[in-house]
Amino acid sequence: MLGFLGCADRINSPSSDNSRDQIPGFAASKITGIPFGTTAQPISLFGPTYTGGLINPVYPDSLLSYLAAIKAANGRVVLSLPGGPGGYTEADGTFNLDRWKTRVARYNGVTFTSYIQDGTIIGNYIIDQPNCSTCWGGQSIPQSTVEEMARYSDSLWPGMATIARADPTWLAQYSGQYTYLDAGWAQYVMRKGEVTTYLSDNVAAAKSKGLRIIIGLNLLDGGVNQASFTASQVKDFGSVMLADPYPCAFLSWRYDAAYFAQADIKSAMSLLSKKAARHVVSSCSRAPES
Repeated sequence: MLGFLGCADRINSPSSDNSRDQIPGFAASKITGIPFGTTAQPISLFGPTYTGGLINPVYPDSLLSYLAAIKAANGRVVLSLPGGPGGYTEADGTFNLDRWKTRVARYNGVTFTSYIQDGTIIGNYIIDQPNCSTCWGGQSIPQSTVEEMARYSDSLWPGMATIARADPTWLAQYSGQYTYLDAGWAQYVMRKGEVTTYLSDNVAAAKSKGLRIIIGLNLLDGGVNQASFTASQVKDFGSVMLADPYPCAFLSWRYDAAYFAQADIKSAMSLLSKKAARHVVSSCSRAPES
């Protein structure tokens, strides 16, 4: 129901399938650190270790029960309100903006503003890998279209951050100015080079466009020849990324029961969770204008 899979790692829809620089509700809450977790994370896993996650509610009538359960566990969550790409692509796999808007608008009748205000909802995950042409029928989605998607989401839910899973280094190639897109997403894999350089380049790119940044690891395919990360790699790469004060969440791809059941992986994730809990609290809404 909440599954995600890859192109190499895309959202999968099972059916196919207000100031923006303020941290909503944080001052009045017990929120500390930044959210830590994975995509495709079971609701039952939200808790002391996995304080954050990303879910595709699939149906509007599922959303409120999921949010109530996550809030009860003191969790925070990114919502994929568009769902998987099967709901907004043409037969040839190319992106259709009007269909995307229709998918998002399904949630307009659900009242979940309180979860935005209290910080339970991190933001709306508007699109996955827009820069990946092979993921979209041979045509990547332009940055200008990503900004239009963010504008549409913001028109429905003005207090909710808009998030695109694309490296800020790609987002920064936009010749225009982002007004509605709030955050990019830097998900590390070894083929992208040395982790310290990868992170610093993406943080700098995000700042250059006034964007926030979510970080994470491709746990299952991020190693050499798309191998899963070892426990040592999880600890080492994750620790480097969490040492930077700018990121607003640490969410990795993706939950897999067998992988997460390994004792050394459990230990590595627990260590990173503690580091995330000590991280400076940071909103995924746009950085204040300088």
